[in-house]
Amino acid sequence: MIWLNLLIFVLLAAGHTELMVTLVNRVHALRIRRETLRHLRHAHDLLLVAFPVVLVGWFGFGGPGLLTGGQWADLPRGWWLYFGLCGMGFVGLLISSLQHLLRPIPKAQITNHSHTIDIATRLGYAPLVDGPYRRMANVPGNEIFQLEVSEKVYRLPQLPQEWDGLSVLHLSDLHFIGTVDRPFFEQVIDIAGDMQADLIVFTGDLLDRQELVSWLPETLGRLSARLGCYFILGNHDWEHGLNPDETRQALSDLGWQDTAGKTVCIEHNGRTLAIGGSECPWMGEHPDFSNLSDDAFRLLLSHTPDNLPWARQQQIDLMLSGHNHGGQVVLPGIGPVYAPSRFGVRYASGVFWEDPTLLYVTRGISGQYPLRLNCRPELTKLILRSPELDLGEATAVGVQTDNQILASV
Repeated sequence: MIWLNLLIFVLLAAGHTELMVTLVNRVHALRIRRETLRHLRHAHDLLLVAFPVVLVGWFGFGGPGLLTGGQWADLPRGWWLYFGLCGMGFVGLLISSLQHLLRPIPKAQITNHSHTIDIATRLGYAPLVDGPYRRMANVPGNEIFQLEVSEKVYRLPQLPQEWDGLSVLHLSDLHFIGTVDRPFFEQVIDIAGDMQADLIVFTGDLLDRQELVSWLPETLGRLSARLGCYFILGNHDWEHGLNPDETRQALSDLGWQDTAGKTVCIEHNGRTLAIGGSECPWMGEHPDFSNLSDDAFRLLLSHTPDNLPWARQQQIDLMLSGHNHGGQVVLPGIGPVYAPSRFGVRYASGVFWEDPTLLYVTRGISGQYPLRLNCRPELTKLILRSPELDLGEATAVGVQTDNQILASV
């Protein structure tokens, strides 16, 4: 009986942890300033440790003495409610883990090729300086410099035949904070430039320190694409007391198009590509797609994947997001634990098809915390295929075309 009670304690502690994580994930999805979130995180950390101590110390060896021959009937009634919630939390943990392990790959995905580049090896040293959270970088197994470079092919229902083979390079979450030094990001940009995409997009969380806007000319400023480079900002560009207007201007001066809260339309091979950007819920408003023709292809840049329900209402064809970093730490058999989303870890990273929208969530390049376990940083090129062509009929898209920005709504 004592061993059974000990097992129940373990399950209750796991359920309690799931409840605390669920709360933190949902709250971090809201428009709340960093200082408030920091206090919440401290309370979360304290409760994570305190509950198992109280569980074993008081309920196990004191009070009811469940680990010394006591009976559950002696448990104070008020605790039955919370233990019941912990049981529900443990069931939720099981469901979340199974969803992570069994999540199917959408039929829209045709191929997925990737390889890993060790940036530290490529440089000949680890590009770290004495910045915030520096000690995390020394955790054994840390993959912060193990860049996964991917090329993924998707067949999209609304992609015009004239655009078959259109490619989009997706970057997100650079998080210039100063701990991971600029040479790392310069190497990432070198690799990105070699991938030669038709279109380049950045989906937010660029700066954690405003003065590091000076890094932009030697990083994002060196990228170009024949259909242009487009960006939005993220919560870290806002919640840390930074100056998003200065950041927008710096990127715009380097040739990037700001799509936040508006829709930029491009005429390409006789068809319209509408690119909209959303930084909601932190800044601005959703872009307006209402004045587009029915055959326009709709691309949404949204920092958080939480805007997917809105995107589906707007008939968005392709939505690109970051923000969740894949969880940064992925536990074997369980999956990611932390993701600042009102959906928890459901959209931590990867590809999702929810008709009529294909959502791709990148794990991003870096993070505020220099720690990644089983969750490499990611640089992805998406190649889009038209359903009107067979797999062997891919065409060179728009090698000689007149591409023009038509409007910003």
